[in-house]
Amino acid sequence: MSVAPKARSRTARAILAIATFFVPSVATAADPLDIYVLLPMTGNVAFIGTPESQSLHAVEAWANRTGGVGGRPVRFVVEDDQSNPQVDVQLATQIIAKRAPVVLGPVMTAQCNAISPLMKDGPVAFCLTSGVHPPAGSFVFGFGASTEQEMIVAMRYFSATGLKRIAVLVPNDATGQDGAQNIEAVVATDRTLSIVDKENFTPTDTTVTAQLSRIAAANPQVLIAWTTGGPLSTILRGVREAGLDIPVLTTPGNISYIQMKQYAPFLPHELVFPGPLFLALDQISDRTTKGAIQTFYGDLATLGFRPDQTYNSIYDAAVMIVRAFRTLGPDATADQVRGYLANLKDWHGINGAYDFPKFPQRGMSPSSVVMVHWDQAKGTWTAISKPGGNPLK
Repeated sequence: MSVAPKARSRTARAILAIATFFVPSVATAADPLDIYVLLPMTGNVAFIGTPESQSLHAVEAWANRTGGVGGRPVRFVVEDDQSNPQVDVQLATQIIAKRAPVVLGPVMTAQCNAISPLMKDGPVAFCLTSGVHPPAGSFVFGFGASTEQEMIVAMRYFSATGLKRIAVLVPNDATGQDGAQNIEAVVATDRTLSIVDKENFTPTDTTVTAQLSRIAAANPQVLIAWTTGGPLSTILRGVREAGLDIPVLTTPGNISYIQMKQYAPFLPHELVFPGPLFLALDQISDRTTKGAIQTFYGDLATLGFRPDQTYNSIYDAAVMIVRAFRTLGPDATADQVRGYLANLKDWHGINGAYDFPKFPQRGMSPSSVVMVHWDQAKGTWTAISKPGGNPLK
């Protein structure tokens, strides 16, 4: 018995529907490759998250202009962690459930410390802070130079310029305590340097008058205020009110045009930072690094942005991850991405040449750090040392 055309059509559609139901869906060439990012788009460090998301636009545009990954466009999916470690844990748990191989961020030490235990089996977490110190071979990586490397460069500069009596004022949060530990460790290796006073405060304190009074009595030659964002404002206001006219060193996380504009009425005479190489283009001899920096400036300028450290701290990491997927394929696993990064060397970004086998989980050495100061007259940062910390003559 023959089947009528309409019946055959219905049967064919039914068979196709059943077959479709049992065949797992696969990504088409046009499906974007999603790379998840944890950024503080709101909250007390949103001044970092917003420019970092803008920097991602530049990397995304470059990636898709140059073919994407295996013909698929790259898409950075930014999740707002609200500057809150607890929110980071919630978002990271959701990303892990999606079996994503990698996540960029978070940006603060406490936030990265909060999610690191979740990453023991992956995905790769590329934290955007100098204050995280993941063990070699782990799935957690830290962006740029470590706090220890930054302190090595800063102390080398201070010692060479005669600033040997150091006072430390830090908050009792993860960033402040990490800074204090590394300051003490590096100073202990140089007998010409001494910490004349060390003071703590709570990040929510509105004044540090008592701490600065004790610091002033110790007659320091330089003050290290190792904190990022709002607490630095509290310290700088206090320094101005106390009439303490000495150089102040703070974290590269404060290399922000927005902050310098906000703090202009009470900036110290000399505000210095252990900064990234892209701020000292005239001090760089390596052509490949110089070319990467010029591309960085050009791409950001095309989008209408003037880059500072808040744009820098995600740029190299994002480019690195795109290149990892291009090498490994869009379906790369967390293990494969970790292996790619762990073996990556002689790769030049805007922060210099990376060598992960030599410097596990970071790829950077002290030579990737240059001392800079805020030049009020020029309205930008200028180098006061060579890469590695030796003063400019």
